[in-house]
Amino acid sequence: MSENNILKILTYNIHKGFSTTSSRFVLHPIKEAIHEINPHIVFLQEIQGEHTSHEITVKTWPKQSQFEFLGEQLWPYFAYGKNAIYEVGHHGNAILSKFPFISWENIDVSLHEHASRSVLHGVLEIPGFNIPIHAICIHFGLFKIEREKQLDILCKRIETHVPTGEPLILAGDFNDWQSHAKHFLETHLNLREAFKVLTGKYARSFPVWSPALQVDRIYFRGIEVLNCQRFTKLPWRRLSDHAPLYAEFDLQRS
Repeated sequence: MSENNILKILTYNIHKGFSTTSSRFVLHPIKEAIHEINPHIVFLQEIQGEHTSHEITVKTWPKQSQFEFLGEQLWPYFAYGKNAIYEVGHHGNAILSKFPFISWENIDVSLHEHASRSVLHGVLEIPGFNIPIHAICIHFGLFKIEREKQLDILCKRIETHVPTGEPLILAGDFNDWQSHAKHFLETHLNLREAFKVLTGKYARSFPVWSPALQVDRIYFRGIEVLNCQRFTKLPWRRLSDHAPLYAEFDLQRS
């Protein structure tokens, strides 16, 4: 199998660049850790687009947005969707990519003003691959009724905007520790989840120091998963409160 046929992705809730207890700003070591893995596409949740207060009080706060800071040198293409907007700034989801975007759109799935959520849908052009790949990054709500409505919107988005013949990767923080998303995604849309395919169960990813909840996922369709990993050892357990999930896909098999 050619290395050129393998697509490497990472999904990570970075907790706005702060440590598990929010006591330390750890965006710089997060950058180093992600750069060492060097995936082709990075799905990020809870990434800060702007925070005018932290710009003053946090000495190591980057001059550019967090997604631009993380992406520099390795990922020249990015899409960012605001989930929450407040007086001092905003945060949301981001997709970093080594490949150019054909298009991208951020879809508001918020049900409450105090719990803003969105679905970030990017369409990517991969050199040597003759059809586009859809990358969808999500971060869903904490309550079941909220998530069910957000999953319904997500399913309608996929049905209307992702042709069945075009590969799809859907990754992020589903907050779905009781696996209610199965009916929406696996049964209804015929998506598969990387860890469930290869290990028989979803990855436990939260909290990173003692993972108990299966909240982060990597779903896919139209390509084949080859490998998956969950990172919980150092340096990761000193960074965000979530463990990042990693997967590799074969672009020539479906």
